[in-house]
Amino acid sequence: MADFNVSPEIKEMRRKAKAFLDEKIIPNEPALSEHDANASALMKDLQAQAKATGMWAMFIGPEAGGTGQGFLPYAYVNEILGRSPFAPRAFGCAAPDTGNAEILHMFGTTDQKQRWLKPLVAGDIRSCFSMTEPEVSGADPTGLRTRAVRDGDEWVINGHKWFTSGAIGASFAIVMAVTDPEAAPHGRMSQIIVPADTPGFNIVRPVPVMGETEGAHCEIVYDNVRVPVTNTLGEVGDGFRIAQKRLGPGRIHHCMRWLGQMQRAFELMCEYALKREAFGSTLADKQTVQNWIADSAAEIQASRLLTMWAAQKIDEGDEARVEISIIKFFGAKVLHDVIDRAIQVHGARGVSGDTPLEGMYRQARAARIYDGPDEVHRMVVARRILREFKNGRAWEFE
Repeated sequence: MADFNVSPEIKEMRRKAKAFLDEKIIPNEPALSEHDANASALMKDLQAQAKATGMWAMFIGPEAGGTGQGFLPYAYVNEILGRSPFAPRAFGCAAPDTGNAEILHMFGTTDQKQRWLKPLVAGDIRSCFSMTEPEVSGADPTGLRTRAVRDGDEWVINGHKWFTSGAIGASFAIVMAVTDPEAAPHGRMSQIIVPADTPGFNIVRPVPVMGETEGAHCEIVYDNVRVPVTNTLGEVGDGFRIAQKRLGPGRIHHCMRWLGQMQRAFELMCEYALKREAFGSTLADKQTVQNWIADSAAEIQASRLLTMWAAQKIDEGDEARVEISIIKFFGAKVLHDVIDRAIQVHGARGVSGDTPLEGMYRQARAARIYDGPDEVHRMVVARRILREFKNGRAWEFE
């Protein structure tokens, strides 16, 4: 197992992030959840204050406008930010902007970086990623049907997407479209930048998710959308390869934030168990509740170590495909289970709006599906491990 020594610098960043969260973000969560002009102005103010801490956009390095120092330092800070759903945006590291910025940084042209990457990392604009389609399985992107046909110096895009998160208010989308239907399955698609004000970019609706629409997981119809061929990200046919580069880091970003959600739910559970009395004693005296607390503590720490392990491997230049898939399905289950136990300890209060737990629970259930369902990640892990044994090598947990 890797050595996760935490430097004094990282400890100080964690302290600053925790103080900012406790003093400025968590007390303002009710106002930030209103999704009105006042909430937008408040978020802008918080972003300006976050920039002053020197921890803005830690997911990406200074060469792209961020303050990142690698995956492992970011993981240690991001687990703090994950405690509140509003903290990632306040610190310039909210999805899907993070993933879009990373692939623009890796594959974008000079002009694309100037027009899209620079203001995106600065927090001046927002973006969305348009890949999933309602007619085909999201777990198998080789079946995507949206088409981009070249007409002179332009792409003409037609298709139907949904779960394009963050589309409302976004300045541009990165669209996954089939550009060569005769190519091999992983070479058929390209990623194309589409400004949101382009004619034919039609937002049909925000798809309700677990009863909410505020996440703006949008259904979009692309109706003869025309954009310059120069809006192609990377090379034509690179869409699947770029998606893999985007989704791998994106998955571990989620896992980092889940650690903060787990920890917050765990603290709420312990605090309430100590003060709530039933049948002559506090809930903390009940063996079942004690078991939930012990199991949660063990599972949270296991998730942390798996996440830091994957982050360190990425810092070392490894794609960490197996490690990311392991923490994706394991972390999603722990997130769900810890929050579920915390709700049970709170009883009826836990499913009310008087605690953040009911909102956290909705997000936790979705975590087992987005960025690849648990079953696909288990399949990836098993296949890669079995391949090593088939080739006469044991799988080493380094």
